Amino acid sequence: MNSLVRLAPFTSEEATRQWLNQLAETAIAAVHPDSLLTAQLPEKPPGRTVVVGAGKAAAAMARALELAWEKRARESGEEIDLTGVVVTRYQHGAACRYIDVLEASHPMPDALGEQAAKRMLDEVKGLGEDDQVIALISGGGSALMTLPADGISLADKQALNKALLRCGAPIREINTVRRHLSAIKGGRLATAAHPAQVVTLLISDVPGDVPSLIASGPTLPDNTTSLDALAILNRHEIEVPEHVQRHLMADHRAPQTWNQGFARDKSTILARARDALKAAQLSAEESGLEVRVLGDDLEGEARDLGIAQGRMACKLQSEITRPLLVLSGGETSVTVRGNGRGGRNVEYLLGLFDTLKGCDGIYAIAIDTDGIDGSEDNAGALIGPECWQRAKALTLSAQDYLARNDAYSFFDALDDLVVTGPTRTNVNDFRAILILPNPS
Repeated sequence: MNSLVRLAPFTSEEATRQWLNQLAETAIAAVHPDSLLTAQLPEKPPGRTVVVGAGKAAAAMARALELAWEKRARESGEEIDLTGVVVTRYQHGAACRYIDVLEASHPMPDALGEQAAKRMLDEVKGLGEDDQVIALISGGGSALMTLPADGISLADKQALNKALLRCGAPIREINTVRRHLSAIKGGRLATAAHPAQVVTLLISDVPGDVPSLIASGPTLPDNTTSLDALAILNRHEIEVPEHVQRHLMADHRAPQTWNQGFARDKSTILARARDALKAAQLSAEESGLEVRVLGDDLEGEARDLGIAQGRMACKLQSEITRPLLVLSGGETSVTVRGNGRGGRNVEYLLGLFDTLKGCDGIYAIAIDTDGIDGSEDNAGALIGPECWQRAKALTLSAQDYLARNDAYSFFDALDDLVVTGPTRTNVNDFRAILILPNPS
């Protein structure tokens, strides 16, 4: 049973905001590892079971796996022989008994992430056909387990990561480049574990839910080539050092040959953006609203999407006779031109805010489901009609803040940031626009 009341209480500003916050909580709860692992627990193998993993949900996934493994062991009388290591973002950890939980930096990789990747390779070394590796993979894992390929330094990876994040490249392109400069991504962790069977359990944060793109696919076959990575760098006009260029030019693995060793491996996506949207949709419909879902895989510039959805909301308001909720998910991007603070969700909302210009009866919330929008301390923000008047009173110009990519500061000044803390899951952006019939 969700926490939303049967009839949506849109009688006041405060009640409407509370309803939207509860809606976001419902969406996040539907994709949290606590409720996902039991049904997908792999069978105990004849040999050892080793757990590895990376991502913002990795620690919570490890804890949920341990609890499910313990329960099965109690019921069967078997010994608990679980070992392993996972890495997650700072402050996203969880208490585990059998699996070591390490923390590292995200989105900028650091030395602790490099050490964690080395630990994972050590954990799976020397396993046999009777052994099993369970890989717990979620969004953020690509930055959290950064192990550069031979001849590439951590500083090289950090500089390239920064350039890719600032240029507005979509995550599938960023991860393609990361895979071809890594000693662990793009299936290399699974290759190190073979001939053991590798069972990968994923929480997807990528539009389209392609398993090999989640956290750059450390345990899954890679169908891209280093030439694809070079094309991406050229398209975004990102210059790399000569030795990085040489590495990419020399890496000509043929995907069909490289991927032959994965025949025994299995992978399952436990949760994705559409699951969060579905939970929100059902809750809103129980509250008597009409719901439209625009998609779970929207991409593009965050502010442009906000502008487009703002125009759409204004048009829809002129057509409806009862409250309408518009939902969408995916992962937008931000091309950084200024030196302000913010993530893609607040940038999206600022574009939406500037388009609505205080339209009566239209509210919106946009958050990253991991609780961290970009690298700030907020998950996103929530706006309503009264925000426009408060912004005018404080002489805040949405256009000025957009020009310097400073949406965080804008909504901070209005006290409209949404702060959840780490949620320990991650299916990327959750956006909801509540449109009430025009009073006139």
